Amino acid sequence: MSNVEVRRPSPDDVKELHAFFRTVITDTFQKEGIGELVEDIEEEVETKVKYLASDLESGGEKRYFLIAAKKGKIIGTIEYGPASNLIAKCTDYVLKDLNEVGTVFVHPDYQGMGIGNLLLQSIYNVFHEQGIGEVCLDSGYKRAQTIWKKKFGEPDFLIENLWGEGFHHMIWRVTVNKLLK
Repeated sequence: MSNVEVRRPSPDDVKELHAFFRTVITDTFQKEGIGELVEDIEEEVETKVKYLASDLESGGEKRYFLIAAKKGKIIGTIEYGPASNLIAKCTDYVLKDLNEVGTVFVHPDYQGMGIGNLLLQSIYNVFHEQGIGEVCLDSGYKRAQTIWKKKFGEPDFLIENLWGEGFHHMIWRVTVNKLLK
């Protein structure tokens, strides 16, 4: 997509990013058919807010965000940081030392326009520059799982019914060099 800037967030972006997280997470839950899980939505928003604060406080050392903006409006995010406790536990701690790609969010009005791919390619370039050769990512959202399967193949770990009957959790282990364009 043309005219999209990918950059690091600044403290000036915090208020807009908090609203962006709420918009995308609420939309995702609704599209997944679980919009009534208000407490889970709040927990997910709060986690992303904490991740962003960790990035800004550490200068990208603890968490590292990139944002996509068009005409000054934030339309996408991606971040990486240490693998979550969920990934560690669900993989019997095999992936506990890898970085996890997360917070791959695209505003509902811009989904399906290549913003997610642009953010992924941008973070792969960061990994390459930082000498990170392998990462992991996970999802419990069915729509995201479909996208990740197309990009990365079948998951390396499948935890059936983790989120309820028919709601599985998937985890991928990804070699960065295979993804660079």
